[in-house]
Amino acid sequence: MSDLEVISFRPEPGQYAWTFGGVAPVARVRAPAVLEVYTEDAFAGRVRSENDLVSQVCQFPFVNPQTGPFYIEGAEPGDTVAVHFVSITPARDWGASTTIPLFGALTGTHATALLNDPLPELVWMYQLDRSANTCRFTARHGEFTVDLPMNPMHGTVGVAPANLEARSALVPDAFGGNMDTPEMRAGTTCYLGVNVEGALLSLGDGHARQGEGETCGVAVETAMNTVMVVDLIKGVPCPWPRLETDEHIMTAGSARPLEDAFRIAQTELVLWLAGQYGLHPMDAYQLVSQAVEAPLANVVDVNYTSVARLPKRYLPAGELMGGAHARLRELGRQHSGG
Repeated sequence: MSDLEVISFRPEPGQYAWTFGGVAPVARVRAPAVLEVYTEDAFAGRVRSENDLVSQVCQFPFVNPQTGPFYIEGAEPGDTVAVHFVSITPARDWGASTTIPLFGALTGTHATALLNDPLPELVWMYQLDRSANTCRFTARHGEFTVDLPMNPMHGTVGVAPANLEARSALVPDAFGGNMDTPEMRAGTTCYLGVNVEGALLSLGDGHARQGEGETCGVAVETAMNTVMVVDLIKGVPCPWPRLETDEHIMTAGSARPLEDAFRIAQTELVLWLAGQYGLHPMDAYQLVSQAVEAPLANVVDVNYTSVARLPKRYLPAGELMGGAHARLRELGRQHSGG
């Protein structure tokens, strides 16, 4: 077992944060440390049946409650916080998804104004089988059902933004936030650049599973019990979120229009390769052009998020981010007794 400090935190109803930035920390963390946390779903647990319409049971903007923020001791601008997800486990045997009028990728929205009537507001309840690792889709208009594999993830992981900003927990940007990428799963290390003293790390928005793009705007939303190892990388900046797994390195860019989110992610991957391995930027550009994968995270949020993913087998020898991923993975293994 690891001898790291272990901080367990389950928020009381009034302790959730609704923004990144502008919120007092709930705990101080001396990194490296293990955080064992509970996160509520995007609806704060209020959507429990097909009759619980979001427009009736939730009060905007109080959606996407965040657990945190956690003050990382010693963190200051120019550093990077590394968050390795050891486990992400649904805390319930059900999840909820919904369509929301004037929200989603395939409907008119406030920013894409159309004369068409809004799509109907409907709720789908999913039964989660944690032993079989499945979530069951049940049609609202017919008898069809199908079991989908669960892929537990966090839609939101972020730190406080720069320049004294407080941003809604619905927003993804350079500080992380509501990126909604299925890559944010157990086994992934997320790197976030520090913008304010203490970093102020928060997370939430658990998804039992989500398709790329989060097309209707809502995944299979559920509460999560999450274990992560958090560390601080001093003197290493991280302009946009970076992710690392055993097989891939990734960058995430968030903006509108979607092509700008794509450009940010791709540019950041090129610059990461050039800075990490000493490749000429044009060589890194060429390698990325021929080897990159570009999954969409979301095309529904205030900013869209695109991911640039590169298999590690194509990279030169050497450690990324000082070997943080392998180090934190091992600490997580020791903590879990694996």
